Amino acid sequence: MLFKLKFNIIMRCAYYCCGESYDLHKISEFFTNQGYITKLHEPEVLYVKLVFPDNMTHDIFIFSYGCITLWGLDFSRERQVITSISPFLSEPSSSLIVDSCKYQVSDEETFIDEESDLISLETDDPYIKLSLSYGLSQASKLVQFENSLDRTIDSTKHIPNEIIKTGKISLSRKTLSIKIGQLFAERNSINLHSTILDTPEFFWRRPKYQPYYDMAVEFMDIHTRIEILNKRLNVVHELYEILSNELKYIHTSRLELIIIYLILIEVLIAVFRDLLGWLN
Repeated sequence: MLFKLKFNIIMRCAYYCCGESYDLHKISEFFTNQGYITKLHEPEVLYVKLVFPDNMTHDIFIFSYGCITLWGLDFSRERQVITSISPFLSEPSSSLIVDSCKYQVSDEETFIDEESDLISLETDDPYIKLSLSYGLSQASKLVQFENSLDRTIDSTKHIPNEIIKTGKISLSRKTLSIKIGQLFAERNSINLHSTILDTPEFFWRRPKYQPYYDMAVEFMDIHTRIEILNKRLNVVHELYEILSNELKYIHTSRLELIIIYLILIEVLIAVFRDLLGWLN
Protein backbone atom coordinates (compact mmCIF):
# COMPACT_ATOMS: atom_id res chain seq x y z
CA MET A 1 0.00 0.00 0.00
CA LEU A 2 2.86 2.34 0.86
CA PHE A 3 4.44 1.73 -2.51
CA LYS A 4 1.22 2.66 -4.29
CA LEU A 5 1.03 5.91 -2.35
CA LYS A 6 4.50 6.84 -3.56
CA PHE A 7 4.01 5.66 -7.13
CA ASN A 8 4.51 8.50 -9.67
CA ILE A 9 4.45 11.15 -6.95
CA ILE A 10 7.17 13.77 -7.42
CA MET A 11 9.34 13.98 -4.30
CA ARG A 12 12.52 15.74 -3.22
CA CYS A 13 16.00 14.22 -3.09
CA ALA A 14 18.59 16.41 -1.35
CA TYR A 15 22.32 15.89 -0.87
CA TYR A 16 24.43 17.83 1.60
CA CYS A 17 28.07 18.18 2.49
CA CYS A 18 28.11 19.20 6.15
CA GLY A 19 31.75 18.92 7.16
CA GLU A 20 34.86 16.79 7.25
CA SER A 21 33.56 13.44 8.57
CA TYR A 22 30.74 11.65 10.40
CA ASP A 23 31.12 9.01 13.10
CA LEU A 24 28.80 6.41 11.57
CA HIS A 25 28.89 4.00 14.50
CA LYS A 26 27.67 6.65 16.93
CA ILE A 27 25.01 7.81 14.47
CA SER A 28 23.85 4.22 14.03
CA GLU A 29 23.56 3.83 17.78
CA PHE A 30 21.71 7.17 17.99
CA PHE A 31 19.03 6.12 15.49
CA THR A 32 18.82 2.53 16.73
CA ASN A 33 18.04 3.77 20.23
CA GLN A 34 15.09 5.64 18.74
CA GLY A 35 13.74 2.48 17.13
CA TYR A 36 14.80 3.19 13.53
CA ILE A 37 16.25 0.57 11.19
CA THR A 38 19.92 1.14 10.36
CA LYS A 39 22.48 -0.78 8.35
CA LEU A 40 26.16 -0.06 7.75
CA HIS A 41 27.11 -0.65 4.10
CA GLU A 42 30.90 -0.74 3.86
CA PRO A 43 32.83 1.45 6.32
CA GLU A 44 31.81 4.67 4.59
CA VAL A 45 28.00 4.69 4.43
CA LEU A 46 25.14 4.19 6.89
CA TYR A 47 21.57 3.52 5.77
CA VAL A 48 18.72 4.73 7.98
CA LYS A 49 15.02 4.13 7.35
CA LEU A 50 13.07 6.94 8.98
CA VAL A 51 9.37 6.76 9.87
CA PHE A 52 7.55 10.00 10.63
CA PRO A 53 4.16 10.46 12.36
CA ASP A 54 2.43 10.45 8.95
CA ASN A 55 3.58 6.79 8.61
CA MET A 56 5.63 7.61 5.50
CA THR A 57 9.04 5.95 5.39
CA HIS A 58 12.07 7.79 4.06
CA ASP A 59 15.53 6.54 3.16
CA ILE A 60 18.63 8.48 4.13
CA PHE A 61 22.28 7.62 3.50
CA ILE A 62 25.00 9.12 5.68
CA PHE A 63 28.58 9.00 4.40
CA SER A 64 31.67 8.95 6.60
CA TYR A 65 33.21 11.82 4.60
CA GLY A 66 30.68 14.33 5.95
CA CYS A 67 27.89 13.99 3.40
CA ILE A 68 24.26 12.90 3.61
CA THR A 69 21.61 12.11 1.01
CA LEU A 70 17.93 12.27 1.96
CA TRP A 71 15.09 10.84 -0.13
CA GLY A 72 11.50 12.05 0.17
CA LEU A 73 11.86 14.57 3.01
CA ASP A 74 10.87 18.22 2.87
CA PHE A 75 13.39 20.95 3.63
CA SER A 76 12.44 21.40 7.30
CA ARG A 77 12.68 17.68 8.07
CA GLU A 78 16.02 17.50 6.29
CA ARG A 79 17.36 20.19 8.60
CA GLN A 80 15.93 18.38 11.62
CA VAL A 81 17.83 15.23 10.68
CA ILE A 82 21.08 17.12 9.98
CA THR A 83 20.81 19.02 13.26
CA SER A 84 20.14 15.82 15.20
CA ILE A 85 23.36 14.17 13.98
CA SER A 86 25.53 17.31 14.14
CA PRO A 87 27.14 16.18 17.47
CA PHE A 88 28.71 13.31 15.51
CA LEU A 89 30.20 15.58 12.82
CA SER A 90 33.84 16.63 12.96
CA GLU A 91 35.02 19.94 11.51
CA PRO A 92 31.61 21.27 10.42
CA SER A 93 31.54 23.51 7.35
CA SER A 94 30.96 27.20 7.97
CA SER A 95 27.94 26.88 5.67
CA LEU A 96 26.16 23.77 4.44
CA ILE A 97 26.69 22.74 0.84
CA VAL A 98 23.31 21.61 -0.45
CA ASP A 99 21.79 20.65 -3.78
CA SER A 100 18.62 18.83 -4.68
CA CYS A 101 16.61 17.31 -7.49
CA LYS A 102 13.22 15.68 -7.91
CA TYR A 103 12.50 11.98 -8.08
CA GLN A 104 9.61 9.60 -8.60
CA VAL A 105 8.94 5.87 -8.62
CA SER A 106 7.46 4.80 -11.95
CA ASP A 107 6.90 1.68 -14.02
CA GLU A 108 9.79 2.53 -16.38
CA GLU A 109 13.47 1.65 -16.14
CA THR A 110 15.52 3.97 -13.97
CA PHE A 111 16.73 7.06 -15.81
CA ILE A 112 17.68 10.68 -15.11
CA ASP A 113 16.07 13.50 -17.07
CA GLU A 114 18.73 16.22 -16.86
CA GLU A 115 16.52 18.92 -18.40
CA SER A 116 13.80 18.55 -15.76
CA ASP A 117 16.28 17.57 -13.02
CA LEU A 118 14.26 14.42 -12.35
CA ILE A 119 15.35 10.94 -11.29
CA SER A 120 12.84 8.27 -12.25
CA LEU A 121 13.21 5.01 -10.28
CA GLU A 122 11.98 1.65 -11.52
CA THR A 123 11.36 0.54 -7.91
CA ASP A 124 11.71 1.93 -4.39
CA ASP A 125 14.68 -0.39 -3.85
CA PRO A 126 17.05 1.17 -1.25
CA TYR A 127 20.06 -0.30 -3.08
CA ILE A 128 19.20 1.70 -6.19
CA LYS A 129 18.86 4.82 -4.05
CA LEU A 130 22.16 4.02 -2.35
CA SER A 131 23.89 3.59 -5.70
CA LEU A 132 22.63 6.95 -6.89
CA SER A 133 23.42 8.51 -3.50
CA TYR A 134 27.08 7.58 -3.83
CA GLY A 135 27.35 9.74 -6.95
CA LEU A 136 25.25 12.58 -5.51
CA SER A 137 27.25 12.68 -2.26
CA GLN A 138 30.54 12.66 -4.16
CA ALA A 139 29.28 15.66 -6.14
CA SER A 140 28.55 17.59 -2.94
CA LYS A 141 31.98 16.68 -1.51
CA LEU A 142 33.56 17.82 -4.74
CA VAL A 143 31.91 21.22 -4.27
CA GLN A 144 33.67 21.45 -0.88
CA PHE A 145 37.04 20.75 -2.56
CA GLU A 146 36.29 23.26 -5.33
CA ASN A 147 35.30 26.01 -2.88
CA SER A 148 38.35 25.41 -0.70
CA LEU A 149 40.67 25.49 -3.71
CA ASP A 150 38.99 28.66 -5.02
CA ARG A 151 39.62 30.41 -1.69
CA THR A 152 43.28 29.35 -1.72
CA ILE A 153 43.83 30.52 -5.30
CA ASP A 154 42.03 33.83 -4.63
CA SER A 155 44.22 34.49 -1.59
CA THR A 156 47.42 34.00 -3.61
CA LYS A 157 46.51 35.18 -7.12
CA HIS A 158 48.10 38.60 -6.50
CA ILE A 159 51.54 36.98 -6.20
CA PRO A 160 52.05 36.08 -9.91
CA ASN A 161 50.81 39.57 -10.87
CA GLU A 162 53.32 41.11 -8.48
CA ILE A 163 56.14 39.05 -10.00
CA ILE A 164 55.12 40.23 -13.49
CA LYS A 165 55.06 43.90 -12.44
CA THR A 166 58.08 44.11 -10.13
CA GLY A 167 60.08 40.96 -10.82
CA LYS A 168 60.04 40.01 -7.14
CA ILE A 169 57.77 39.14 -4.21
CA SER A 170 57.31 41.79 -1.52
CA LEU A 171 56.17 39.30 1.16
CA SER A 172 58.29 38.93 4.26
CA ARG A 173 60.09 35.65 4.90
CA LYS A 174 57.56 34.73 7.61
CA THR A 175 54.52 35.57 5.44
CA LEU A 176 56.04 33.67 2.55
CA SER A 177 56.51 30.61 4.75
CA ILE A 178 52.86 30.84 5.87
CA LYS A 179 51.67 31.01 2.24
CA ILE A 180 53.78 27.99 1.32
CA GLY A 181 52.31 26.10 4.28
CA GLN A 182 48.76 26.98 3.21
CA LEU A 183 49.35 25.85 -0.37
CA PHE A 184 50.98 22.62 0.75
CA ALA A 185 48.17 21.89 3.23
CA GLU A 186 45.49 22.52 0.60
CA ARG A 187 47.14 20.33 -2.01
CA ASN A 188 47.87 17.60 0.52
CA SER A 189 44.31 17.66 1.90
CA ILE A 190 42.71 17.19 -1.51
CA ASN A 191 45.21 14.50 -2.53
CA LEU A 192 44.59 12.57 0.70
CA HIS A 193 40.82 12.68 0.16
CA SER A 194 40.91 12.01 -3.58
CA THR A 195 39.96 8.34 -3.04
CA ILE A 196 36.53 9.58 -1.91
CA LEU A 197 35.86 10.41 -5.56
CA ASP A 198 36.84 6.94 -6.83
CA THR A 199 34.31 4.21 -7.66
CA PRO A 200 33.22 2.86 -4.23
CA GLU A 201 34.13 -0.68 -3.20
CA PHE A 202 30.41 -1.31 -2.66
CA PHE A 203 30.08 -1.99 -6.41
CA TRP A 204 32.87 -4.54 -6.51
CA ARG A 205 30.55 -7.00 -4.78
CA ARG A 206 27.31 -5.65 -6.30
CA PRO A 207 28.28 -4.86 -9.92
CA LYS A 208 24.64 -4.93 -11.09
CA TYR A 209 24.06 -1.67 -9.20
CA GLN A 210 27.02 0.18 -10.70
CA PRO A 211 25.07 1.46 -13.74
CA TYR A 212 22.93 3.50 -11.34
CA TYR A 213 26.05 4.99 -9.78
CA ASP A 214 27.49 5.74 -13.23
CA MET A 215 24.21 7.42 -14.11
CA ALA A 216 24.53 9.78 -11.12
CA VAL A 217 28.21 10.46 -11.87
CA GLU A 218 27.33 11.48 -15.42
CA PHE A 219 24.37 13.54 -14.20
CA MET A 220 26.63 15.54 -11.87
CA ASP A 221 29.52 15.84 -14.42
CA ILE A 222 31.90 14.44 -11.79
CA HIS A 223 34.63 13.25 -14.18
CA THR A 224 34.83 16.60 -15.97
CA ARG A 225 34.88 18.48 -12.67
CA ILE A 226 37.66 16.23 -11.32
CA GLU A 227 39.76 17.00 -14.41
CA ILE A 228 39.25 20.73 -13.83
CA LEU A 229 40.06 20.30 -10.14
CA ASN A 230 43.30 18.50 -11.01
CA LYS A 231 44.30 21.29 -13.40
CA ARG A 232 43.67 23.85 -10.67
CA LEU A 233 45.73 21.72 -8.28
CA ASN A 234 48.57 21.90 -10.81
CA VAL A 235 48.30 25.70 -10.67
CA VAL A 236 48.61 25.53 -6.88
CA HIS A 237 51.58 23.18 -7.22
CA GLU A 238 53.34 25.56 -9.63
CA LEU A 239 52.71 28.50 -7.32
CA TYR A 240 54.02 26.44 -4.42
CA GLU A 241 57.21 25.78 -6.40
CA ILE A 242 57.60 29.49 -7.19
CA LEU A 243 57.21 30.50 -3.56
CA SER A 244 59.53 27.72 -2.38
CA ASN A 245 62.20 28.86 -4.82
CA GLU A 246 61.72 32.46 -3.70
CA LEU A 247 62.12 31.42 -0.07
CA LYS A 248 65.32 29.54 -0.95
CA TYR A 249 66.57 32.60 -2.81
CA ILE A 250 65.86 34.84 0.20
CA HIS A 251 67.65 32.38 2.49
CA THR A 252 70.64 32.14 0.14
CA SER A 253 70.79 35.92 -0.24
CA ARG A 254 70.81 36.34 3.55
CA LEU A 255 73.64 33.83 3.86
CA GLU A 256 75.61 35.67 1.17
CA LEU A 257 75.11 38.99 2.96
CA ILE A 258 76.22 37.46 6.26
CA ILE A 259 79.35 36.10 4.60
CA ILE A 260 80.06 39.49 2.99
CA TYR A 261 79.61 41.25 6.34
CA LEU A 262 81.91 38.75 8.06
CA ILE A 263 84.59 39.25 5.41
CA LEU A 264 84.18 43.01 5.69
CA ILE A 265 84.54 42.85 9.47
CA GLU A 266 87.62 40.66 9.12
CA VAL A 267 89.14 43.13 6.64
CA LEU A 268 88.41 46.07 8.93
CA ILE A 269 89.96 44.25 11.88
CA ALA A 270 93.06 43.49 9.81
CA VAL A 271 93.31 47.11 8.65
CA PHE A 272 92.80 48.35 12.20
CA ARG A 273 95.47 45.94 13.47
CA ASP A 274 97.93 47.08 10.78
CA LEU A 275 97.12 50.70 11.53
CA LEU A 276 97.84 50.20 15.23
CA GLY A 277 101.12 48.47 14.38
CA TRP A 278 102.17 51.34 12.11
CA LEU A 279 101.32 53.93 14.80
CA ASN A 280 103.33 52.02 17.38
